[in-house]
Amino acid sequence: MKAPFIPQNAPYSDTQRAWLGGFFAGMHSHMLHSAGSVNQADARILHILYGTQTGNAESLANDAANAAKKHGLQAVVKSMDEVEIGQLPQMQYLLIITSTYGEGAMPDNAEMLWEAANSEAAPNLDKVNYSVLALGDTSYDLFCQAGIDWDNKLAALGAKRLLDRVDCDVDFESPAEKWLSEVIPLMAEGASTVAVIDTEAQGSKSTYNRKNPFPAKLRVNRIVTALDSSKETRHYEISITGSGLSYEAGDALCVIPTNCPDLVAQIITAIGCTGAEDEPVNGELMKLSDALRTHFEIKLPGKELVEEIASRSGDQALNALLLSGDKEKLSDYLWGRDILDLLLQFPGVEFSAAEFLRLLKPLQHRAYSISSSGKKHPDSVHLTVASVRYDAHGRQHKGVCSTYLADLVDEETDVRIFFTPNNNFRVPADDELPMIMVGPGTGIAPFRAFLQEREFRKAPGKNWLFFGDRNASTDFIYRDEIEAMQASGLLTKLDLAFSRDQAEKIYVQDRMKEHGAELYAWLEQGGYFFVCGDAYRMAKDVDQALHDVIREHGKKSLVEAVEYVNQLKKDKRYVRDVY
Repeated sequence: MKAPFIPQNAPYSDTQRAWLGGFFAGMHSHMLHSAGSVNQADARILHILYGTQTGNAESLANDAANAAKKHGLQAVVKSMDEVEIGQLPQMQYLLIITSTYGEGAMPDNAEMLWEAANSEAAPNLDKVNYSVLALGDTSYDLFCQAGIDWDNKLAALGAKRLLDRVDCDVDFESPAEKWLSEVIPLMAEGASTVAVIDTEAQGSKSTYNRKNPFPAKLRVNRIVTALDSSKETRHYEISITGSGLSYEAGDALCVIPTNCPDLVAQIITAIGCTGAEDEPVNGELMKLSDALRTHFEIKLPGKELVEEIASRSGDQALNALLLSGDKEKLSDYLWGRDILDLLLQFPGVEFSAAEFLRLLKPLQHRAYSISSSGKKHPDSVHLTVASVRYDAHGRQHKGVCSTYLADLVDEETDVRIFFTPNNNFRVPADDELPMIMVGPGTGIAPFRAFLQEREFRKAPGKNWLFFGDRNASTDFIYRDEIEAMQASGLLTKLDLAFSRDQAEKIYVQDRMKEHGAELYAWLEQGGYFFVCGDAYRMAKDVDQALHDVIREHGKKSLVEAVEYVNQLKKDKRYVRDVY
């Protein structure tokens, strides 16, 4: 819709021309706003596909959609598991936003599309114009590998790269915003510039978010493992009264911690500083101790810091290890070590405050699966967190956020929080459908929330929990609650696997196989299968057990079992929250 204009030869004075120009401009603005929904249907379509494990890529995809609408584009946001490979050639304008999971893997919701893109049936994409935003963490060797792989694959299939890929570290906001500011105008170039105001989307955003966390108060902090347990697991309840925030069962709560003061003091001594000197941090004058406590990651050593320590120390073994490029050996060497361990190992290495800070990464939030239902507990949010404490290299080590909550926060402390939605990890919308939950250890957290949600909704659907840990006498967390849920009939089936209560270790995947016939029957009834917990061992073993159960009790071939599981994923009936 073009703005009305006054021809140069029109018989108007300068005053009349100015008045008419203002009138036409106001009229045009009103017409655009009134007709926005109609014109938007004829706008250029921008497809935005995201691959996500924790919700960050999905959130950025929605940000991209809002930016696209302001440039007159019709934005279509989809999870990668909602797209078939044959649809890609029709996506003439395409943005890919994806995180990398674990050591260079695709997120769960991107796996099937990625496999299809690598098959012989992958289509030609010579009509597609695209760009990729990759999310990752430089502490992993295969930084942003999923995004790199998608970028290379789209180009190999003939697509045209409109803007170079941007790789984001854990502090992704600024580079993501810059990418959006550059890529959206490119995607809109030559298209209609009708701006559509999405008042609903604008009005629904909370004032508290990653950039502006809510200063909450911790109201409950209690240990839920026995005193003689080999673990320390705690239950937390954090008040969100007055915040205007809300959450759904399945979401994550992000906590921005501060570092342990004792660790800060030891690091300052180890680098040869006094702790009293002031250094400019982020353009402000700040004490080094304050900067290390509140602004920087001081636990896991980044690659640049390790290389600098190796260079300054001249240590032959460490330098040879770095030069070899053997990532596995380097990983083994760094296992259990933190920054202080390296500094103490090479006491001759010293840094000025400014030199040291340049080698550190920004302090990041930690995301925890929420263990309460927002419907049952609208004014508070519950967490179930294992406190990380271990001895290594002659000293005690502590997890940054888990021991921040356990040791450093009291009822007067502001706990900076924000929520991350996980729209894929949800209680079934149909209250009649069965729900199977596999959550050993702290993996029970979201399933405590799910069961509270089912109870609040008075959902008649069957619920089955597989839970376990080391020992029943010390590690059966929430035992009273779980047994009460079982007694009331809310929890239809409960199968426990305490690995060290007998000579032969038993795990949740073993219980799945023991009850394979009934598990398969629940799936055939439309059941949802959820997994939460350790990604590297448990989740892989559970996935294999699921395939085995379907193959045996569904009387399927290996290929048919894989197809069955893939369909569960497509239907969002097999969903994981793993870490």
